[in-house]
Amino acid sequence: MSLASVKQFFSRNAPDIDVIELEQSTATVALAAEGHGIEPAQIAKTLALRVGDEIILIVTRGDARLDNKKYKARFGTKARMLGFDEVETETGHPVGGVCPFGLAKPHSVYCDESLKAFDVVVPAAGATNAAVHISPERMAELTGAKWIDVSAV
Repeated sequence: MSLASVKQFFSRNAPDIDVIELEQSTATVALAAEGHGIEPAQIAKTLALRVGDEIILIVTRGDARLDNKKYKARFGTKARMLGFDEVETETGHPVGGVCPFGLAKPHSVYCDESLKAFDVVVPAAGATNAAVHISPERMAELTGAKWIDVSAV
């Protein structure tokens, strides 16, 4: 269902973008980078977090980590990742395939400024072996994401 919802999202909103399905798993940044022949930094990883009663998604470059001080300054609280079992319920995507496209429920999406270092990034596409190649600006535009600075490279 998840991969199907992402394909449907692109069919409706950006038919020029193809979902790429590989034979091998791309469920981690390292596996995705290897599978797509790019540096880990160019992978656009999607983090699912809880801010009070709200679930948010933050897309950042693959080699970045959340900067706790920046995150707290932006959201007023400590970063709390969703539990493994909550991720698929909230996003519709399995861990390793989480992306800001074709979500099961509407959630606020944020793109970290770190993504702007690349012309093209590679986020997952709703399955542990699927991804798309997309510019960071287009990804933000298609998902209604706000740009923020909450990571450290």
